[in-house]
Amino acid sequence: MATQREENGIVTLTESGTAQVQDSPLWNDDLRPTTRAEHNWSGWSFATLWVGMCICIPTYTLAAGLIGLGMSVWQSIFTIFLGNLIIMVPILLNAHAGTKFGIPYPVFARLWFGSKGAHFPALARALVGAGWFGINAWIGGAALDTLLVAFYSDWGNVPMHTGIVFMLFWVLTMVIAYRGPQAVKKLGAFSAPTLAILAVALFIWAYVKADGLGPMLATPSKFATTGEFLNVFWPALTGVIAFWATLALNIPDFCRYAVSQKSQARAQLLTMPVTMAIFSFIGVAVTSATVVIFGEAIWDPVALLAKFPPYVVLIGAIGIVLASITVNVSANLVAPARAIENLWPRRITFGVGAVITGLIGIAMQPWFILDNFGNYIFGWLGTYGALLGPIDGIAVADYWMVRKRRLDLVELYKPGGKYSYAGGFNMKSMYALVAGLVASLLGLVVPGLSFLWENAWTVGLFVSMFAYWWLMRTDASLLSQTEYEHITELKQNAKVQGDVNVTA
Repeated sequence: MATQREENGIVTLTESGTAQVQDSPLWNDDLRPTTRAEHNWSGWSFATLWVGMCICIPTYTLAAGLIGLGMSVWQSIFTIFLGNLIIMVPILLNAHAGTKFGIPYPVFARLWFGSKGAHFPALARALVGAGWFGINAWIGGAALDTLLVAFYSDWGNVPMHTGIVFMLFWVLTMVIAYRGPQAVKKLGAFSAPTLAILAVALFIWAYVKADGLGPMLATPSKFATTGEFLNVFWPALTGVIAFWATLALNIPDFCRYAVSQKSQARAQLLTMPVTMAIFSFIGVAVTSATVVIFGEAIWDPVALLAKFPPYVVLIGAIGIVLASITVNVSANLVAPARAIENLWPRRITFGVGAVITGLIGIAMQPWFILDNFGNYIFGWLGTYGALLGPIDGIAVADYWMVRKRRLDLVELYKPGGKYSYAGGFNMKSMYALVAGLVASLLGLVVPGLSFLWENAWTVGLFVSMFAYWWLMRTDASLLSQTEYEHITELKQNAKVQGDVNVTA
């Protein structure tokens, strides 16, 4: 009896398939494949999701980091746009799997790392998400702190006042996140147009107040030669790519609800790179205007907010808080919560996973990461890009090159199924991951190979992608279900694991 059916490119479990795995320890209501009725996210849902996530403070200040490294405005905007176009490729490739099979990221990872091995890429993504959560919570808390000082000046004299508001913001985010990922759809539908209006209003204010866009837009780069520019451009591009490398992995968490492949792909491609470039430009333009208006460049929007009357501070603080909550819940809590939930599906809920993620975010000290642009661009973005690039490569290679977009949903939820490999671990993915990491790390230790580390995400992705494809060419998990069950029966009869030479 068939365990899955396909309709208009969407694969769902049949009643027979569900009955086989609904009592499995790898199954719960959050991790199961979505039903056909649950594929209800239109292209508009994905457009508002990305607009809401892109219009955030880290995007506003991203160009500032590149300009601080010596780039001109237009070089920095070009780098941001190019980096986001590049990362959009794995985002769309992995989104296809989520849309077609309705599975979240931790379950998708079982396909390439095994039922137990999947915890590693899931938790690696979770750790980065927790770090981003802490960064945005700190920014949102600072905005609230500014608002309180504007209306009650003595608040600034309260000991640890910023830390207190940070924890209040943390609790507010937890309350929203606890409701689950479907709340993201409603949050994005409200926050995206609101944030877009506020961003345009800020740009108009700066343009009018400064009688133009200020002097900074005409300032040339500080690089005398192309070589000097490229020495900064390549690691900066890796940092920009890494900005959304997390979503390139766990985009199935959202696309599992998509109405169709066409709607989600078109909406994501049209909104994410363009919104990132436009909002980064607004950040630069407004900061350029502050040189004329206030006599100094104010890159921090929270510090800029403090220059306004209280009623403007109120509106601006609401915008910053909304932006921080939107990106935190959408980009930084869903994947870690899912990963933690996947550790013990029968006991840990999504809400519990979200709270644990929040606690890890605090422990990662976001105030240090944001202390200077060097920590942010090279330390934070560059380092985790080196880790996530190889995982992205393995995911793309498995789904598109090895399995050619075919898989058995039921087997993903069987502890001893064919996607459990040997004891729950696919060692071939581990070898491919190590190959990608080593290739990048050579750039740190071998003179003359620094370009490998400067392009760590890209190098790791391609090395791990082709290493995984090569290692998996004849893996047993590529067999049809009938062939796999026959081989398993032969092995059991022989009572010697590995006696049968399996080739796909």
